[in-house]
Amino acid sequence: MNHQNDFSVGSVRSNIIAQAVPLTIAQLIQLLYNIVDRMYIGHMEGNSSLALTGIGLTFPVVMLVIAFTNLFGQGGAALCSIARGAGDKKRAENIMGNSMTMLLGGGVLIMLACYIWKKSILYAFGASDATYVYANEYLNIYLLGTVFVMVSTGMNNYINSQGFPKTGMVSIMIGAVLNIVLDPVFIFVLDMGITGAAIATVISQFVSALWVMQFLLSKKAILDLNLSSMKLRWSLMKDIMGLGLTGFILQFTNCTVHVVCNMTLSVYGGDLYVGINTVLGSIRDIFQLPIQGITAGCQPVLGYNYGAKEYQRVKEGIRFTAFTGIAYTLIAWLLIFVFPEFFIRIFNSDPDLIKYGTTAIHIYFFGFFMMAFQFCGQSVFTGLGKAKFAVFFSIFRKVIIVVPLTILLPRVLGVHGVFIAEPISNAVGGLACFITMYMTIYRKL
Repeated sequence: MNHQNDFSVGSVRSNIIAQAVPLTIAQLIQLLYNIVDRMYIGHMEGNSSLALTGIGLTFPVVMLVIAFTNLFGQGGAALCSIARGAGDKKRAENIMGNSMTMLLGGGVLIMLACYIWKKSILYAFGASDATYVYANEYLNIYLLGTVFVMVSTGMNNYINSQGFPKTGMVSIMIGAVLNIVLDPVFIFVLDMGITGAAIATVISQFVSALWVMQFLLSKKAILDLNLSSMKLRWSLMKDIMGLGLTGFILQFTNCTVHVVCNMTLSVYGGDLYVGINTVLGSIRDIFQLPIQGITAGCQPVLGYNYGAKEYQRVKEGIRFTAFTGIAYTLIAWLLIFVFPEFFIRIFNSDPDLIKYGTTAIHIYFFGFFMMAFQFCGQSVFTGLGKAKFAVFFSIFRKVIIVVPLTILLPRVLGVHGVFIAEPISNAVGGLACFITMYMTIYRKL
């Protein structure tokens, strides 16, 4: 292993692929943390549709946890890559240490806040008396693992930023595989239902966090994580959160959109359509994975080359990321359009959910390839440290476009208006983000 992990040599495409493949696998495995619970719960005996809907109501809380993880971890990892590319190892170590402290403190505060306002939050998110029971049962346990998930996910970014994507993949794989194994044991064998699913998830997150920390504290790591580097420095905190604000807003706006969708659907369609929204969100998460892996894999490569002033290599990386992302999302759109029932049945087999969900999935995923423009533009802004642009386009697509359309369109088009808002936002927001990136960064490199 070349301990410098120099991304300024060799093929740019090969460097991105070398990062993207294990990151995609890692993110696939990370996704299993969330969707495997939905898959098992959606096929339990009894009121599986209501139980699945109840789990769906907890999505915004999970997204909120990930949002703060991005705020304290993701942006810092990009800054860490830039510092390494510039040869400033000390700054890179201090960035990593400050992120660790922020993740620990933030995890505790978020957990306490969610416990205090849990009931009000769930009803505000669209829960009914029938679905609140299931959502509350799951969150009571899940929230105990808040610190574990923030440390394992947030600090794993620093394993990847040091050029160890395979180790980062294993970090997530350990916890996810454990979750897949434990879920059926706790849910079905021990007959613990939703509580069992939450317990399995927390145990898995704890083991994953232990693995991440043992690597970062080992001699294999390029950067040292110690108490000195963990001492908070306001200038570094400001830089970390400034760039991490992109990932935070992306997840926070996802949370906001999901809440608004659930609230609107509960009015125009009831619990059935809130359940359909849960399934659509799960399918979207699955199909977004490869493009998320590509764009996450390009960030350390682009950031390193930008720090090393290898601008032509940065441009080459942007082109490869854009073309690959668009090609993949076109294929994904075709698969979803042709086989909608197959993907719905992964999560639930209720005849009504399948019947009405098929129409919803065709509307929701229309023009799915447009999402590639958003992901590419956002990854370039983030990887090169252009926080203001990245933050603006996160807000623009979700808050300025999706939320108003989700509220207004159902008044004219009924329940389907909620799902039409998504393709409109992909087209308008995605193109605006990509064109701005091209004009302000690509052409100037």
